[in-house]
Amino acid sequence: MKYTGWLTKGSHLIMKNWCETSERSFKKNTNHLEASQRQILSTILKTSTLARKENISNYEEFIAFFAPSRYSDWREAITEYREQESLLSISKLIRFQPTSGSSEQIKFIPYTQLFLDQLDHAIAPWLASMYRKCPALKYGTHYWSVSWLPESQRQVLKDKNLNDDSALLSLGKRILSKFTQAVPSNVAFAANADDALFATLCYLVANHNLALISVWSPTFALQLLDRLEALQYEVVQVLESGSWGLRQAYLAQIKAPFCSKSAKRLIAATDGHQIDFKKLWPKLSLISSWDTAGSKAWAEKLQQRLPFVQFEGKGLWATEGVVTIPYNGLYPLAYQSHFYEFEYLEGEQQGKIIPSWELKIGDVVSPIISSGNGLLRYCLDDCLLVTGFFEQVPCFEFQGRRFGVDLVGEKLAPETAQQLLSHLNKTDSKAISLLAIDTQQQSKPFYCVLFEGEIHHSVDHQYIDSILRQNFHYELARNLGQLDLPQIRQAHDGWAAYKKLVMSDGLIEGNIKPEPLKKISLNSLERL
Repeated sequence: MKYTGWLTKGSHLIMKNWCETSERSFKKNTNHLEASQRQILSTILKTSTLARKENISNYEEFIAFFAPSRYSDWREAITEYREQESLLSISKLIRFQPTSGSSEQIKFIPYTQLFLDQLDHAIAPWLASMYRKCPALKYGTHYWSVSWLPESQRQVLKDKNLNDDSALLSLGKRILSKFTQAVPSNVAFAANADDALFATLCYLVANHNLALISVWSPTFALQLLDRLEALQYEVVQVLESGSWGLRQAYLAQIKAPFCSKSAKRLIAATDGHQIDFKKLWPKLSLISSWDTAGSKAWAEKLQQRLPFVQFEGKGLWATEGVVTIPYNGLYPLAYQSHFYEFEYLEGEQQGKIIPSWELKIGDVVSPIISSGNGLLRYCLDDCLLVTGFFEQVPCFEFQGRRFGVDLVGEKLAPETAQQLLSHLNKTDSKAISLLAIDTQQQSKPFYCVLFEGEIHHSVDHQYIDSILRQNFHYELARNLGQLDLPQIRQAHDGWAAYKKLVMSDGLIEGNIKPEPLKKISLNSLERL
């Protein structure tokens, strides 16, 4: 796809000015955190059908009436909402966004107009900061990773506008983004993930002016680079012909890019296998991905692959809402978006819930959000450390998930692991634990089931994989090649083997308890 330089630059200029206008409001109110948060809560309560029914109008009444909640508490109400039998918010419903949860195979989060407006309040200062950090961004095109759907959900959820991340933007920004994006959002609707990834690669290579790559997991970006080196000759064929070739049936709804100059540029940038990405994308200036907790080492590896590019870590952004944004080198609370509370996870106040304006440096907390989609006091179950303040606004560092394991964004919870083990044990096999194997970048991470004694003939790697694929984000990670096929380990004494594994990673024997889901290192597994 060809982009006219002046149109791209003009769109960036307008977008930048809009974002800077929103940023001024963001900066102006940083010394009025409590007042800003109370005002946001007031707006939420006025649109929440539950709060309106009880005539709740302020924070004190709010916390007295509503208890902290999780998706299971809202499942029935959301089902009725989807079936148009009742409402959670009087704000116009735009769509339901799918994601996965703990014991839920799939969750549907309502996206109302007010909720999208709240997200826009976070996006604008983030983009303003990004333009300032890397001025070259306004001269090139951007790749913002779309919200991929697992293959099993593509037919179920098709034609519901669930994959277009630009839909998070306001209408004006969404129109402008069409002129600045390197990859059309409809590539995510390819028949399968492999073809969607291939189409993405073709469009990225076709774009000589690529300036930004923004993804969530760094493993996804690494997968893109690896896949491009493996499929470069097929990419060249597409760019030279303007046709998908043998993939046409799977990419029929997506126009193939036609650019013989880009094909020649790719050939010139490769030595036969490895690609010189600086030659391929000379204007690439910034890459953004997760870079904390389990993603830290993968982010470092990504930076090593693209050493000529600036790097920026992501804030904490979930399907259910935004918590922090990258801003001027900090990760402040997106305090103009939702209403935030935090649960203490450590110390004498463990379990106590406080509003954002009572946080202190060093607090280890978990966010609870109330937003314009009607979900109130919703626990995100992430662990955050308060690292400082931007005026009165607390800044955080993501420490990891409170429960479960997240190797590459698959979000497996203990409940999911327990369901797997229970299923396996019905086959007359004795499954001890599901192990999440951190490979420390030696190879793709994977999961492994530890068994005691004999295993039923029906249980193998594929069988375990098929059960785990019922989890939305696990299936997606497998589709995208971020996770390897599960493995199996057998031991005569399962409990002794489990203890040996976790003790190899530093746990003291007296502190070890059997857990359905446990993260261990590859070195520990290999010593078993």
